[in-house]
Amino acid sequence: MRSNLMVVVICCTVAVMAVSGCKKQAGTVENLKAAITGETTASAKYAAYAKKAKEEKFDKIAKLFEAASRAESIHAQKHTAVLLKMGEKMDPITPRFAVKSTRENILDAIKGESYEVSTMYPDFIKKAREEGKDDAAGSFDYAFQVEKVHHGLYQAALAALDKNDFTGLADSYAVCPVCGNTVAGIAPPNCEICGVPGAEFIILK
Repeated sequence: MRSNLMVVVICCTVAVMAVSGCKKQAGTVENLKAAITGETTASAKYAAYAKKAKEEKFDKIAKLFEAASRAESIHAQKHTAVLLKMGEKMDPITPRFAVKSTRENILDAIKGESYEVSTMYPDFIKKAREEGKDDAAGSFDYAFQVEKVHHGLYQAALAALDKNDFTGLADSYAVCPVCGNTVAGIAPPNCEICGVPGAEFIILK
């Protein structure tokens, strides 16, 4: 009788774990692939959002989307290089997204950046460090630092759009070719995130 009771308890415990979503946490390889997919999609999406902003005559916001698109592409390339160094290959990616009004597109961008800053990259960095994957942790951290910059830039763009006052937005951006750091206006002497000389920044006017 006691033996049967133990079996019931064990079975119930397993069932509860299954219902509660108990599963193995994704490793760094899976996280790299998720990040590559996300950054590739973001790059394509922001390029499309830039086109929409131009159609709606929001040229400064279009320029911001163009700069962010370039930065996300740099993140995807860096993550991919780390993945290949680990002996893994990336599956083909088909970006999926919807283009709406510029205001809705900015809100979508803020939502995406918020998730990356608050949850995705902190979790990925922690896991990579636990597994001793320093290259992955470094690549994730570069992206994490830049996404915080993007979040602030998009917040400023939303405020400008809502006030219909774009005087405070930049006419051009400088993008770091190594980490994707996105600077409004002229390039700094050196990247504040990775230290690359400002002369190497990609200028988008």
